Amino acid sequence: MSTTKYRIALRAFLMLASLVAITDAAGQKPRLLDKETFMEMETISDPEIAPDSQRIVFTRGWIDQVKDESRSSLWMAEVDGTRVREFTRGAWRDRAPAWAPDSKRVAFISDRSGTNQIHVMWVDTGEVAQLTHLAGREPGEPHWSPDGKQIAFTMRLPDEDPILEVKLPKKPRGAEWAKPAVIIDRLNWAADGRGQLEKGYTHVFVVDAALGGTPRQVTDGKYNHTDLEWSADGQTLYVSAIRKADAEYLDLDSEIYAVDLKTLSIKPLTDRKGLDASPTASPDGQWIAYTGYDDRNYTVHLHNLYVMDRNGGSKRLWIDALADSPKFITWAPDSSGVYYLVDERGSINVYFAPLRGAVRKVTEGVHTLNGFSLAANGQAATLRSTFHEARYLATFRVEEPLRMKKLVDVNADVLAGVKFANVEELWFTSKDGLRIQGWLVKPADFDANKKYPLVLRIHGGPWLMYDVGFSWESQNFAANGYAVLYTNPRGSRGYGQEFINGVQTSFPGKDFDDLMAGVDAAIAKGWVDVNNLFVFGGSAGGVLTAWIVGHTNRFAAAVSLYPVTNWHSFVGTTDDLTSWNRQFKKYPWEDPMEYALRSPLHYVSKVTTPTMIMTGEADLRTPISQSEEFYRALKVLKKETLLVRMPDEFHGWRRPSHLLLRQLYLLAWFDKHRRPSITSAP
Repeated sequence: MSTTKYRIALRAFLMLASLVAITDAAGQKPRLLDKETFMEMETISDPEIAPDSQRIVFTRGWIDQVKDESRSSLWMAEVDGTRVREFTRGAWRDRAPAWAPDSKRVAFISDRSGTNQIHVMWVDTGEVAQLTHLAGREPGEPHWSPDGKQIAFTMRLPDEDPILEVKLPKKPRGAEWAKPAVIIDRLNWAADGRGQLEKGYTHVFVVDAALGGTPRQVTDGKYNHTDLEWSADGQTLYVSAIRKADAEYLDLDSEIYAVDLKTLSIKPLTDRKGLDASPTASPDGQWIAYTGYDDRNYTVHLHNLYVMDRNGGSKRLWIDALADSPKFITWAPDSSGVYYLVDERGSINVYFAPLRGAVRKVTEGVHTLNGFSLAANGQAATLRSTFHEARYLATFRVEEPLRMKKLVDVNADVLAGVKFANVEELWFTSKDGLRIQGWLVKPADFDANKKYPLVLRIHGGPWLMYDVGFSWESQNFAANGYAVLYTNPRGSRGYGQEFINGVQTSFPGKDFDDLMAGVDAAIAKGWVDVNNLFVFGGSAGGVLTAWIVGHTNRFAAAVSLYPVTNWHSFVGTTDDLTSWNRQFKKYPWEDPMEYALRSPLHYVSKVTTPTMIMTGEADLRTPISQSEEFYRALKVLKKETLLVRMPDEFHGWRRPSHLLLRQLYLLAWFDKHRRPSITSAP
């Protein structure tokens, strides 16, 4: 039986089992979100509606449980919800679909040939053409020219200029000498998720959309180019780049450039100190919307929305003071303004900014919308999620956003009949009076007359945002009898620049007060067992977890995932150096105590909470040495601890079985340290 047929049969069986469970549920416990569902959950991404508004293509991912890997193929649905079908087939990874202007072809990236290459598939016949055959190189996402004759993409090329030449003596016949040295002369030479980077630069290429062949390189120099966008007449490509001396030290000072495809001349359209990115050309060819900011030396700047004419003139600030940086910026078909998505107080909605006039909110709701694609007639495609609904494909007309229609729910079968935990929004006041938002997940079998253990879950970043979308992790905790509290302490996105700056040159610090105030607010509900409080977080959440156990003993157990525990050593080993330099007033060799006083390791002697550390052995963002330092210190001090090292994993982990193991280890550690319950809150 083929992989596709096997998955369809398994789905049908699960759906039938769910229906039987519901039918026979009288007097029995309801079905909860158990660990078996994890491997059956699917993902949906990249919603793209055809220019003629008739069809939507999207990427559907699943877990290959035999090889313990994620796979994906492209699927397609009619806008009215009919004819949902698999568009590409095979045990590979197809992604990044892009419609041709004629709505008859879809370009996409696939590794079906052994390496990622650009392919094109015809909608009517299903025929596939591989356009690129790049030996040892992988193309970026495809971008169609307005006439559909060309596809632009980016690709990294090696810098072959010798750094320091040496020549060994002639090797004897049959000799097996060691690998040669790797010479590094760059500030950043590795990236988490990719490993060591070959020295080189990202350039723009154009390939014939019908015949493929040898791509034409249209940018040059020792610079990186991103954010491709075609002009309306197809004569120019707009890119974001730092084409300046010492570019590697100026990664927050990019400009937008226009590349003339006939002469290959490159003209800068912006010139300020700060980031300019994401150029988006209007359909009438007159305007370019883009995002950016004036550099104020913040660790994280929220982007504003700007507009200029196609020659770089008439620049003006369009929209500022947003709750978060705008994303998925899309011009209205009549060039009257742009639609964009904004993360705001845990929800994500669509806004519209006219060229002249006030911004208006298009969609409303306690939900997240991810992805936004717009057809010429105003029909849109997006992905929607809520507390109890995993992401699904939806469509709506921008003039009738309340009539949003669900088209494809790839997890309806897995989640059928599952009893979900209720989620309650919380607003509470921190120690200094700042208002903080959070959410409290009740246990799935909640009884108001009982007391329940509480898990405090802390997000990473720290400049991220917990949202109101579906969380398998939180619902699984609830299915195992735990309440879950997750909050957006100061530093989180979705609340404006001032809120983000709450941790500028001070993380971790006052966000600890925010988290403890959230725990107090949850306890005030009256049903939390104060003797069984637990805490965990990953990355920046791991930092805060390690900080918490050094500053309070109110938790029964803690798990710090891939944390930073010693800032002094971290800033010299992480792959994300530039932004973190802005989190400190001086370099570590200038003021070591600034780094020590903000490092969890500095307070390790005060830890009394059983603390487990989990990390990936290949992590380049928060290297494993950070976890080892903290673990070794705890062991020397004879504290109760464990170190969980996950082989071959970068930051955050990727293999499905490892992700499930992460949840199982969390539950096992917390279950191990459950104390006798306190029946009444103090």
